[in-house]
Amino acid sequence: MMEKELSKYLSLILRHSPEKIGLNLDDNGWADVDELIQKCNNHSQGIDISMLQKVVENNDKRRFSFNNDLTKIRANQGHSIEIELNLIPITPPEILFHGTVSKFMENIRENGLLKMSRHHVHLSKDEETAIKVGSRRGKPIIIKVNAISMHEDGFKFYCSDNGVWLTDSVQPKYMVL
Repeated sequence: MMEKELSKYLSLILRHSPEKIGLNLDDNGWADVDELIQKCNNHSQGIDISMLQKVVENNDKRRFSFNNDLTKIRANQGHSIEIELNLIPITPPEILFHGTVSKFMENIRENGLLKMSRHHVHLSKDEETAIKVGSRRGKPIIIKVNAISMHEDGFKFYCSDNGVWLTDSVQPKYMVL
């Protein structure tokens, strides 16, 4: 299995559907590496620890992390399943960015940015990353978020292990379109 394919497969299993292969995640989203490898291989995926290490090390979005002794792995954020990432609220940069496409803009203008099926709204600290995210679905539209104003108004922000900024929602008044 190629690295990109494995990364997509791990995103599905570790973020959304561990039950597809009968994998157990703990309350914090960690999976036992040996169990993951065994269950992936039982489902014809043909992976080993070195392949997992390459995906964790080389993924440009740093979507996954190992624990210190490489016995557990998890997705850093983006889950649609209920887990606790133990994120600590921190002060965000003044401006954060969100990449989207035109078909979502009417709803965003009306309702703001909503987490939908995920745990949080995902924001980036730089426009370049937001452009990459928005480009996955077409011509990107970049929304600037006045994160520091939100923070001052009591909204909580978190930064995941891979540098993605997270918050529960972004009201339209904090967005610059």
